[in-house]
Amino acid sequence: MLRTVSIVPTILTDNKVDYRKQVERINVFTRRVQIDVTDGVFAPAATLDVTNVWWPKNWDADLHLMAAKPSEHLDTILKLSPSLCILHAEAGEDLIPSFSALKDAGIKTGLALVASTFPGSVKRYIDVVDHVLIFAGQLGRQGSPADMMQMEKIPLIRNMKPEVEIGWDGGVNMSNVRALAHADLDIINVGSAISKSENPAAVFQQMVAEIDKNGVVI
Repeated sequence: MLRTVSIVPTILTDNKVDYRKQVERINVFTRRVQIDVTDGVFAPAATLDVTNVWWPKNWDADLHLMAAKPSEHLDTILKLSPSLCILHAEAGEDLIPSFSALKDAGIKTGLALVASTFPGSVKRYIDVVDHVLIFAGQLGRQGSPADMMQMEKIPLIRNMKPEVEIGWDGGVNMSNVRALAHADLDIINVGSAISKSENPAAVFQQMVAEIDKNGVVI
């Protein structure tokens, strides 16, 4: 039986004006959005600083923080109060204290894994989080091709923690979204395929319709 899969648009930019435009465009057709933020150290490309992001009150915002030391941004994150905060397993510090602080504030916790990170090596983090994000693109960039080999991590994570929400981020487009939807994921994050389209609402609806199709996946 297929799980219920949700398409979640992502926002990634280094420009305040563009950020507002993306928020306004996405707000027309969905309420769950992933906001990608880098610290300029963990990822080579810098985005808006976490102190400059915001979202409408009616959103369920997933904050994906690509930072070497997430704890340094914790006070800001707690004030923002996202629905979910995703930290990277590859960060240069122990994430358990940050996860504990987020949970105490009523914020769901997530763990992101880059291509080289084996789920079994970070089991102690997976055991305590609500969401695991399989990152299959390039940090801090939209429009990179998807590394579909990362799908092999899905059953490993599911066997480790069956109830955890599993997301995918990187290279999603109309040619692969259906295959991903049939791969036991819960969330499919979509960046440039939506944000760079002339009609993001139409692309979003097309992807929703595509993942709802039954039959052979090509």
